[in-house]
Amino acid sequence: MTHDVSRAGAHVDAGAEAAASGRGAKGPDELRRQIERTRHELGDTVAELAGKMDVKGRARARADDLRDRAGAMTVQMRSTAAHAGEAGMRHRKPVMIAGAVVAVAVGAVMVQRHRC
Repeated sequence: MTHDVSRAGAHVDAGAEAAASGRGAKGPDELRRQIERTRHELGDTVAELAGKMDVKGRARARADDLRDRAGAMTVQMRSTAAHAGEAGMRHRKPVMIAGAVVAVAVGAVMVQRHRC
């Protein structure tokens, strides 16, 4: 058993202290893994902060996103227009008949007003 002298001068058992803290003794391999994990986390944090500071890059990314959305909307609108055109072709004859009836009615009203 190893004993450490704390700052107050009392003897403390190192094994008991490690057990009380819940950590236990770590080997060199575990410490290396922990250091690598911490380095990766720090690198990710630095990269994230650098990305937040890059206003031009963020604006460019936002513009790209909006451009992609506009392209998707264009495709959707063209598809909708194509469907509307197909529906118009299916109902072409009734629409033409209704248009002709309206034209005749407007013409009759104009002739009648012109005579008065």
